[in-house]
Order: sequence, then structure tokens, then C-alpha cells
Amino acid sequence: MAQILSVGIDIGTSTTQVVFSRIEMDNTAGYFTAPRIAITGKEILYKSRVYFTPLKTLALIDADAVREIVAAEFAAAGYTPADTQTGAVIITGESARKENAASVLQALSDFAGEFVVSTAGPDLESIIAGKGSGAWQYSIDNDCTVVNLDIGGGTSNIVFFNAGDTQGKICLDVGGRLIRLENAPGDPTITYISYAASEAAKLAGVRAEKGSAISRNDLRRICDAFADCLAGAIGIGPKSPLQEKILTPGSDVYAPARPARRVCFSGGVADCIYSQSGEDDLRYGDIGPILGRAIAENRYFREQRTIQGGETIRATVVGAGTYTTNLSGSTIFYSEGIFPVKNVPALKLTRDEQWAILGGDRLLLADKVRWFLQQSDSPRMLLALQGLPDPDFAALKRLAEAIVGALDGSLAPGEPIIVVVERDIAKALGIALQQTGCRRKLASIDSVKIEAGDYVDIGRPLMDGLVVPVVVKTLLFG
Repeated sequence: MAQILSVGIDIGTSTTQVVFSRIEMDNTAGYFTAPRIAITGKEILYKSRVYFTPLKTLALIDADAVREIVAAEFAAAGYTPADTQTGAVIITGESARKENAASVLQALSDFAGEFVVSTAGPDLESIIAGKGSGAWQYSIDNDCTVVNLDIGGGTSNIVFFNAGDTQGKICLDVGGRLIRLENAPGDPTITYISYAASEAAKLAGVRAEKGSAISRNDLRRICDAFADCLAGAIGIGPKSPLQEKILTPGSDVYAPARPARRVCFSGGVADCIYSQSGEDDLRYGDIGPILGRAIAENRYFREQRTIQGGETIRATVVGAGTYTTNLSGSTIFYSEGIFPVKNVPALKLTRDEQWAILGGDRLLLADKVRWFLQQSDSPRMLLALQGLPDPDFAALKRLAEAIVGALDGSLAPGEPIIVVVERDIAKALGIALQQTGCRRKLASIDSVKIEAGDYVDIGRPLMDGLVVPVVVKTLLFG
């Protein structure tokens, strides 16, 4: 059995958190069979306190202050960057749209250890939060469909799981910090209002402008409009005219064919949904508690079977630290010293394109590779494909020759040829690639599913070289 230390760092609209986890791996195959390495255990070792995300202005994250938070939590946990082998740094929600999001990640680069990824994007966050909350595991254990709504300060990341499979994702600009308020002797004063909240106010027939006073009743009407919009987005209520206006940039657009059997909430607002406190609704200087109450009392949500996951405000950071890493298959092929690699853009071939290439159309792949490298503005790439069911070596040889012919002439000097296939054929395909005489470093790994637009990190080999850790992600700075 082997163990690796994983770190999750989440820099969200409202909060910043750090979590350390232990991931265990073992060979689950029986004697006299090919090794099958699997993740056999995950344990959270340390959770940081929850910090408000430090900002310089509404458009800028305070990178130095974030770095100080992360450094302090590494020290408090008793770990150094060299101790971590995997994990994720994720800028989420409205923070991903800040002007300096990429530079904040750069400021944290020396805390990334050898293999910590830097990612941000609404669809990836939806999945990570849904796994961190426990909704994903619930869908597996109960063989049912569960929708998880991760409602934070700036966005609501929604994911549908069906028995562990991701059915769909959608993200809306609905969150607890979209209106910020200053308490006054009478009605509170709006100090900030987002575009999404302004649109919700218009729909609710409420006047809401920066610098103006607003009643708690009008704030509730705005939050009711948000709650109805969320209900429509997950198929338990009519679609709101607000939905298209506040769809988060870069989000998938998914409309479920039927409502999920269970609803789960995570994110900071989830605590205000599950537990209706008698405290002042404006105690955080925003609409978070009012939004939570509006969702809890919404007529559509009240009719649903709600489950409470193991994590609410920490769901994303727990998911980042424990669920971003996957393992390749255990029959893989790679040149010595090729790994680790980070942020490699993936060109995904369709099934029809793959079979056209096997049929002899090599120009198709060459043209596709040249186009992709121009579009991604990157000197490197990896090729992702489904693979072949029970292929003979002649078919693998044709595929290998087409791959080398297209990539060897297009990649920058010194860049490796990396192929990722879903089916368990990586070892044989790797040998076929080597036999073409290509002088580049080569890697062929399997049992990993990649979609168009994904970026991939592959870490150093584990378990005596039998597997490599893989993180598939979406990089998005809107």
C-alpha cells in the first residue's frame, strides 16, 4: 500500500480555506492477474479555519494576504510544500473573474509542491463541491439521482449525479455576497450590488441601488426571485426569466429531463438553509442568511426530499483536496523522466474521427493537430481518444503511425508525444508508438476519460511505476 499527501486550497468569493488529506492506494487485483491499482482510502488530516477572502478592491484579490493565509496554515498543519504530492488550488465563484486571478495562483506556486494543480471554472467546481459535500457518494450508495447546489458568495454551482455518474452541470450567479449592506438605525444601506442582484430586483419589482436604503422585506423579495430561479434550473419549478441573464460565464447549460430524487445543499449559504438561526439576518453584512431562508421556505424546494451532506461551507475545499486526483490504468507505457507534466491542453478525437484515421485518413489528424496547436497557443498538447475494443496489433500499428506522423511534425522541439485512451490498451499502443522509430519521449496511459477543452496534469509514477496520478481540469479565467 502507498500513501500520498494531498492539499486543497479554495479561494472563493467569500472565503478562503485549506485542507490536507491522506490518499491511500493499493493493488486490488488477485494473485496471478495483472495489477489493478486503486484508491482505497481517503482521510482528512487537517482543516483550516475559514477566512474571508482578502481583497484590495472589488476587482482585485490581495495576493500577498492570500499567500500569508496559506503559509500560516501549512505551518499550523505541520507540513511543508515538499510534503505534498497532489491536490488542487482552485479560485472559485466571482473570485475567478477578478483581474489578477492568474497572478494569485502564481503567488502560490511555491506552495504547490511538485504536483498541485491550479484550476478555476464553474463546471469543475460544481463536480468538486458535489463530491466534497457527500452528494456524489449518496447517489452511489442509494443508486439514485442527486442534485447538489453549492451556494457560495457569488455563484451557485449545480451538478446532477446519477449513481455516481455526472449527468449535467449548470452555474448561476446566485450567492450571498451579491448584495452587501451597511447596518443603519433604520433600513440598511446597499454598499455593493451585482448585476445579477440588480436583475433579480427588477424581476421582483424592487428598487435596489448602491447607496440607497432597502428594507428587509424588499431584500427577501429579491432572494425569493433567486430561489425561484434555482428551482427552475434544477427542474422542480418553472424556468425563471432570470436564468439566462445570470448564467455564469463559461457554464454548461443543462436542463434535466426529470427532477432528481434528492436535493443536497453545500456552500456557505447551505448552513443558513439547514439551520434557521434566530440571529440578525444581516449579521454578515450581506444577503446570505436571507437567501438561505428564502430557499428553505420556497414552495418548490419544500416539496423535495432534502439530504444533508457531510460538508457545507467546506465542500469545495474538501473536494479539491480529496477528489481531484485519479489514477491511470496499471498497464501503461512511458519514457523515463517524462513526468510530471502540468497544464497540457487535450485534443479529444470523436469516435468518427478515430475510425476515419484507422481507415487511412492521416491528413485528418495532421490538420486537426495543427489547428489545435494554433487555437490553444501552446507548444504542447496531448491526444485523447476512446481507444479500440480488443484491437489486433496491425490496427494499433496504423493508429500509432498516424499519431506520430501528425504530432512529430507539429509539436515544438523537445515536447513529448502523450496519448490518453479510455480503453485498457495503453501498453500495447505505447509499444506500437515506440516501434515507429520516433525519437521524442513517449507516453501512453489509459483508463482516463478526457473531454474537449480539458487540461491535464500527470504526476510522477507511483506504486513502483505501475500507475500515474492524473488530474483532469478546466482552466477558465473569465
